Amino acid sequence: MKIFYVVAFAMAIASGIAVCDAFGLNFGMKRHSSVASLTRSSKLFMVIGDKPKVAIPGEKVVVIPGDKVEVKPKKVKTLQKIEQIKVDGKYLNHPLKEEMKNEEVFVSKDAMQVLKYHGSYMQSDREVKGKGKDFQFMLRLKQPAGELAPELFKLLDDLSRDMGQGTLRATTRQCFQLHGVRKGNLKHVVRSIMDIGSSTVGACGDVSRNVMCPPAPFTSPEYELAREWSKVFAQLFRPMTDAFSAIWLDGEKVATVETWSKEVAHHNIDENMLYDNGRGIILKDKTEPIYGTRYLPKKFKIAVTVPGDNSLDIYINDIGCVVITNDAGELQGFNIMVGGGLGRTHNKEETFARAADHLGYVDKADMMECMKAILAAQRDHGNRDVRTNARMKYLVHTLGIDKFRVLVESYYGKEILPWRPIKDWKYNDWMGWWEQGDGKLFYGLHIDSGRVKDEGDFRLKTVLRKIVDKYNTPMVMSPTQSVILKDINPEDKTDIEQMLKDHGIKSLDQVDPLERLAMACPALPLCGLAMTEAERTMPDTLRRVRLLLNKMNLKEEEILIRITGCPNGCARPYMAELAFVGDGPKSYQVWLGGSPVLEGRTGYPYLSKVRTATFEETLEPILAFFIESRYKFEAFGDFTFRMGPEVIEEYANKYVLGSVTA
Repeated sequence: MKIFYVVAFAMAIASGIAVCDAFGLNFGMKRHSSVASLTRSSKLFMVIGDKPKVAIPGEKVVVIPGDKVEVKPKKVKTLQKIEQIKVDGKYLNHPLKEEMKNEEVFVSKDAMQVLKYHGSYMQSDREVKGKGKDFQFMLRLKQPAGELAPELFKLLDDLSRDMGQGTLRATTRQCFQLHGVRKGNLKHVVRSIMDIGSSTVGACGDVSRNVMCPPAPFTSPEYELAREWSKVFAQLFRPMTDAFSAIWLDGEKVATVETWSKEVAHHNIDENMLYDNGRGIILKDKTEPIYGTRYLPKKFKIAVTVPGDNSLDIYINDIGCVVITNDAGELQGFNIMVGGGLGRTHNKEETFARAADHLGYVDKADMMECMKAILAAQRDHGNRDVRTNARMKYLVHTLGIDKFRVLVESYYGKEILPWRPIKDWKYNDWMGWWEQGDGKLFYGLHIDSGRVKDEGDFRLKTVLRKIVDKYNTPMVMSPTQSVILKDINPEDKTDIEQMLKDHGIKSLDQVDPLERLAMACPALPLCGLAMTEAERTMPDTLRRVRLLLNKMNLKEEEILIRITGCPNGCARPYMAELAFVGDGPKSYQVWLGGSPVLEGRTGYPYLSKVRTATFEETLEPILAFFIESRYKFEAFGDFTFRMGPEVIEEYANKYVLGSVTA
């Protein structure tokens, strides 16, 4: 007897069955049906008339001639290890809660996974040789919109000196990291940060991470709205478990409520978070109504910007939002893009970097509900079986943007409107002096690879503390690992410039454009995933690229270069015009073709196993081809994207070193 399986997409949407099951993709958690009336049974036959019913998720409908329907239960899958840890952790409590009370200098592998949600990674210095590992902990702050109050910087400066490795590191997602904290000091450090009105909660783990926005503290309506809604989304998607207070505050209330939560309280965020439209967004879970017991399949990144400002790499996020205002500067709604993400694995083509697609436009009144719908779609349909394919980019890629939009609309309950036209994207790091728009100034201070340190005559950490102590200066973290000093009175500009000069800090006109555009991840010695160097070799790499450019009479050329020690993409290498991605000890995979304004595309891998000692031999033919065949004013990334890897390789194979200069 021939059996026909009911897998109609429209029926799956209507019934609430997991849409990826409808496509045979078998992704993730299942969304429970609100209309199916069949009950679970090991063997159930029903006569239901002319139209077959649809079974609840976890069961398969089999249509048999004669109007009989057999519902066969699926075998219950064993959860992947990381998913089981989430369940066993009982909302991010165990076994971390118990292990923070013991005398060990480390935590177990299971506790380490839970610890990530609390904003910390356990690391060890790979260059310390001896009988045991040199266990230490990195803490990452949660700073929506990148804002850093003077009191918080002072605290971090003190903590890094007294309980860390003596430095701070600005990340690529607008927050500070504190390295070198020992387990015995971890509780004090986390509590101190929470008590001052900040947090590490959700800075890591399978939840919404730090929400980004342009770092420029302009007082124009668009920029104000971008900052405000970054904080709205941070608050909307915060984990609700009491594990954080239970473990770090001994169950007590935090001394000071998170600063950003007070600033957006008028949005009634908890009310909007808990609102249930009956379409599967809100789970029957009193502790985590958005996330549930298993949180998300993997990390989730959100950013908000204004039309034209791509200082934050908007296309690399799971969700990118663009503020849309009317002529009076009043918020109308948001353009939304989805499905960006950069992590990949060498030699595994099923993993890849991806730039986001344009999803559409949503009015401001519906924005929180639509954001919840997108997150719920990933929560329920993201791939929890294969962690390397768990990011939302793979769900968007597999379905395509149109079918993904239908999936989101099935949760949202409304149509997502077409993307509204906006001005062209531009890249600006907002370094140097700028007027804020309120009579005050801000100063973008470039920091190589984000490392705030004192080293010889270079005393950046000291001078930042002196400036903050003297002027009570608030900061904004930059997406390019630098900082912005804001709310500066014009009469204080000269003194601040002199203070920086006296402590060995270059003025902006002394910073090579290659340095200013470049980023690198920390890599060795603390990152357990690093295959080779990044931050520590960045200065020499840029020096050598500069010498090559000068040799070929390309002195004025500005190329956006990024370096990472592994393919995970922490310094966003796949968006760069030229990237070195670690693929072995002292070797890199070279990537080309990223957009000079970071718009809408990734680069491509050109050549693997390029040795650190001789990378100029790989770059020179590419630069020679650029000299000979570029369009007028064409950027290096646009040229290499236009030509593609095969054409460049063909030219390089015939090139004689030293034969071409501009």
